[in-house]
Amino acid sequence: MFERWIRAVIRWRRIVFIGWFLIAVVGALAAVQLPSLLTTSLSVPGTSSAQADTILIHDFHENVEGTFTVVQPLTNGSSAQVASLESRIKRAVSALPTANVSQERAFAGVLYVNVSTTMNLARAANSTETLRSALRHEGLDHALVTGPPALQHDITPVLSSDLHRGELLAGVLAMLLLIAVLGVCWAVLVPFLVAGVTTAATLAVVDLLAHHFVMVLYVPNVIELIGLALAIDYSLLIVHRFRSEINEGESSVEDAIVRTMQRAGRTVILSGFAVAIGLTTLFIVPVPLVRSLGAAGLVVPFFAIVCALTLQPALLRVLGERGVAPVGLRGLMARREISTSAWARVARTVTSRPRTLLLCAVVLLVAPLVSVAGLTLTPGSTTAIPQGIEAARALNIVATRSGPGVITPLQVIIDTGRAGGDTTKKASLARLHLAEAILTTPGVLIVAIGHTIPFEDRSRRFEQLLVVARQDFGSPSSQQLVHVLRERVVPSATFPKGTKIYVGGAPAQGVDFLDAIYGNFPWIVLLALVLAYLILLRAFKSLVLPLLAAVLDLISVGVAYGFLVLVFRYGLGSSLLHTYRVSQIEGWVPVFLFAMLFGLSMDYEVFIVSRIREAWLQGANNADAIIEGLTNTGGVVTSAALIMMAALSGLVFGHIAGLQELGVGLALGVLVDATIVRGLLLPSLMTLLGRWNWWLPERVARLLHATASPLEDRAARLRVTDEETT
Repeated sequence: MFERWIRAVIRWRRIVFIGWFLIAVVGALAAVQLPSLLTTSLSVPGTSSAQADTILIHDFHENVEGTFTVVQPLTNGSSAQVASLESRIKRAVSALPTANVSQERAFAGVLYVNVSTTMNLARAANSTETLRSALRHEGLDHALVTGPPALQHDITPVLSSDLHRGELLAGVLAMLLLIAVLGVCWAVLVPFLVAGVTTAATLAVVDLLAHHFVMVLYVPNVIELIGLALAIDYSLLIVHRFRSEINEGESSVEDAIVRTMQRAGRTVILSGFAVAIGLTTLFIVPVPLVRSLGAAGLVVPFFAIVCALTLQPALLRVLGERGVAPVGLRGLMARREISTSAWARVARTVTSRPRTLLLCAVVLLVAPLVSVAGLTLTPGSTTAIPQGIEAARALNIVATRSGPGVITPLQVIIDTGRAGGDTTKKASLARLHLAEAILTTPGVLIVAIGHTIPFEDRSRRFEQLLVVARQDFGSPSSQQLVHVLRERVVPSATFPKGTKIYVGGAPAQGVDFLDAIYGNFPWIVLLALVLAYLILLRAFKSLVLPLLAAVLDLISVGVAYGFLVLVFRYGLGSSLLHTYRVSQIEGWVPVFLFAMLFGLSMDYEVFIVSRIREAWLQGANNADAIIEGLTNTGGVVTSAALIMMAALSGLVFGHIAGLQELGVGLALGVLVDATIVRGLLLPSLMTLLGRWNWWLPERVARLLHATASPLEDRAARLRVTDEETT
């Protein structure tokens, strides 16, 4: 059936080309409007902070994610000047529909005015320039606008610029590496064509999703650069295998394509499922931001597989033998005696001295693995963003003059349960005592309370206390403050029976964001391991090899985490890479990095072990099968890893800390996985395991509808070989 499919694709290749061209056009159109549908929201439904936000929106008419903050420096700070500025700002605010001034405060030489709207984050972000123009029209040329909508508005063009520059850099580096690997031939264009339609199709689907679900602002950068990397990865494997089949010279071009797809094509399908497994686990996390990354990332391998099974064989048929033959520069993968290649020498060394090479590999990985202990997380930061944008300049003024916590206060919402409930003497006294207890809590700078709007709603059922922390909203100190308020201070309050208290605001939202992600992270890891084991069990027909693959994947992920700490916290190579120096890694990065790198690591495992198994089935002993498999795949896997690093460089050299962290983690994780982990650890462990590699007991074999491979049966491999052949 698989052969019939490939031959049908080749026969109807013109229709295939037209279909993918139309998809690419739709994807290009979707990419234009997609940024306006995206968000940076960290909201976690059902949490205390989300409940507080709901009350603020419906009862206080404060929409946290749709609220701007106007920062106006004062020259003398007189009451007359403040009143004049407030009046002009209010006139400017009237230019925005549904907008109103919700809070005004002046201290430390700065006037802060909160402008609330009923718009969601995406719509409010699109109104940022309207507010800024209105302020300039009122003569407030020194007024700066910040807040969640303004930050999203200002960061969006930075992300777009980073994406275009990253694509150019990644494309140039990938092209140079492909020429170095394949030589000068038309085949070097195939991976780019496949990558282009893969990302275009993905963007079209993400655009549809963004109309109905929350999708994070980083999605285009992530899917376009990872899509480029993954599509090139798969395309290179197929082109390399096709060239090998053509060089045999024993069949037609069409037959060579069929054999290529029967072997490399099936491997790509399995690898794509391996990548999808890791990304599917992100749906366990009840956080819209993380789920949106998982959904977008999941579409990438799906289309990469579809392209590999349709567009790739059609393009190979057009290229034919001449299209993949190098001219002049032959490339590192040109036909030559592979038994004398560098990877052949590595394979023979590893199989002859497995214990020594195993120890060397472990020593090389110790430093990054130990560094994982220094990994701390933040939901986000107001400092690890491009400092040239207006919203960031406003934040810097606030942080310098008033403290970093002023712009993102905690909001403690008190629900008395009935209208007029906060007018009782007992409720008022309890609120005062709560404010005093909060003020004496370490990490608190200011507590603001009152008996008028915005501290009470019109029904007098709800009250709020504004708590300004001394540190940035994502700092360890602010995170600890939220936990102390929720676990100690608030429970000790003496409000009347039936009163409920919610701790909200940006710091609380950040804590809920991290808790929701990492409360489910063990389940993500467990599910990924189980699903990967079951798929590889069927693919490798071995109980041991899938387990070995899972362990090695976890090592690769651990190494990537360690590099995040070394580069971003301790500054290793940061001056060369121009990365941020931060004490904390953004919370979404490690979980998405695990999901993505777990799949990519499994990807390389499938490439290598499938070829080793192929040699073993053809009669080679364990050591010779490892040598043959590593010799034939080591070069292409390493080349694919280097090209993937080139594609991911577009993330590393951007201006957004979280994307830099993701790019560095993926790039270095992939490189280490393709070299040290799969080039040294895997073959040395497989050499030491010997016959255990292929152990498949009778009971398990019956469940898989496969032939058993018991340890004590010397004839087992012959039976397995016959089954695979037929």
